[in-house]
Amino acid sequence: MANIKSSAKRALLIEKAAAKNKAAKSLMKTNIKKFDAAVADGDQKTAETAYKNAVKTVDRAATKNLIHKNKAARRKSTMTQKLNSMND
Repeated sequence: MANIKSSAKRALLIEKAAAKNKAAKSLMKTNIKKFDAAVADGDQKTAETAYKNAVKTVDRAATKNLIHKNKAARRKSTMTQKLNSMND
């Protein structure tokens, strides 16, 4: 534990921020997995709903610098290709 009061406070704030970041990343990954599961099942309507949620959470993660903006673009592009391939 830190000896200085201000550094102890910073340590607590860092723990809180890390917990929020971990939760946000976990939500993003969960939404992507839900989309992938819907695509695997071949359910068009569920896949479209899951796609919208997944894209929203990926964008939010990129905005908060949890993931790089290029990684977000790559993930969205991959999901869009999967969704479009269902239509064919």
